[in-house]
Amino acid sequence: MSADAIPDFLAEQRDAAPEDLQGLVIEFETLWERKLWHQLTNLLIQFFNHPGSAPQRLQFYKVFVLKFADKINQLKLVDLALKAATQCTSNAERLAFMEAVAKRVDTDTSQDALVFATIAVARVKLDLGDFDGARKDLDKAERVLDSFDSVETIVHAAFYDANADYYKAKEDFGSYYRNALLYLACIDIKSLSPAERRNRAYDLSMAALASTSTYNFGELLLHPILDALSQDAEGKWVRELLFAFNRGDLTTFNSLAPKIRQNPILSEHSPQLRQKIYLAALTEAVFRRPPHDRAMTFDTIAAETKVKPGEIEHLIMKALSLGLLRGTIDQVDQVAHINWVQPKVLDMEQIGNMRQRLKEWDNNVNELGNWIEKVGRDVW
Repeated sequence: MSADAIPDFLAEQRDAAPEDLQGLVIEFETLWERKLWHQLTNLLIQFFNHPGSAPQRLQFYKVFVLKFADKINQLKLVDLALKAATQCTSNAERLAFMEAVAKRVDTDTSQDALVFATIAVARVKLDLGDFDGARKDLDKAERVLDSFDSVETIVHAAFYDANADYYKAKEDFGSYYRNALLYLACIDIKSLSPAERRNRAYDLSMAALASTSTYNFGELLLHPILDALSQDAEGKWVRELLFAFNRGDLTTFNSLAPKIRQNPILSEHSPQLRQKIYLAALTEAVFRRPPHDRAMTFDTIAAETKVKPGEIEHLIMKALSLGLLRGTIDQVDQVAHINWVQPKVLDMEQIGNMRQRLKEWDNNVNELGNWIEKVGRDVW
């Protein structure tokens, strides 16, 4: 369509648009004629964000936006294209559309837009089941992202979200957990619907529990996204299970065992979950002790963790290798000398235990001071 035909196109689209959007379409023509590209772009984003514009987005992009695509912010151009792509009738059509967008913005001055478009291409490939192709595009996007000093948050958010979806599809729970948390750090969670918040909180919880590399859930436990699990019974017990792991609560873990067996992901990883709760119980037992009293016999550890005596040494070695504890093992006397335990988020009960330890430390300092004063009276 020639530039001279644009007014006729806009008139047709104005008549087809919902009544509350017709005023915006009228403004499009004014801004188009005055060549106010920045203002026109912002107004188009407002139009495309409105649910009522959905049937017209693709046509608007192909006929109208592309007429001045080179004159506007390329990142905003890709944003408009992404909204238009939602109206493609198939994933194959959407893939071809977004690949054309990526090719258009592949210039030296618009690498951030190229990354944004490449991530969109990778997401469509994920929908098509082309995991190798998606991984290749995401790796390409990551290399370009790493070369930037700074980039718009929307690009980082898109990358982490797509990366998380890739790892979710591949059942790489540790990588999904990290990328999903990074995505949440890039957005305002209020922008997510209640259902989206609940689903993300549930997926993050499953990933944290099933991951072979995640033993500290502190970042998730502190994140407001976890509150979304308090809205239904299924979510509540998962949230309760997370906090049980954080405090090494074997009693709560065992009480939730029937629900764990009914959950497909957790039941598949039940031996690993059992080991993780034993490790959590061990670190909690060490944490509760004052620093000067962390030489624990194997029998004491067995009583605290409910682990068979013959498996205690392996449990301690596992904790040491994972960096959950630091110390040494005396195999002859069967004593573990622990000098450091990994910090973690504390619940109210754990804070109460720490408060009691501080009170005991304060009493010990006072007693020591009184003793020094009594014994050294003749000196001073």
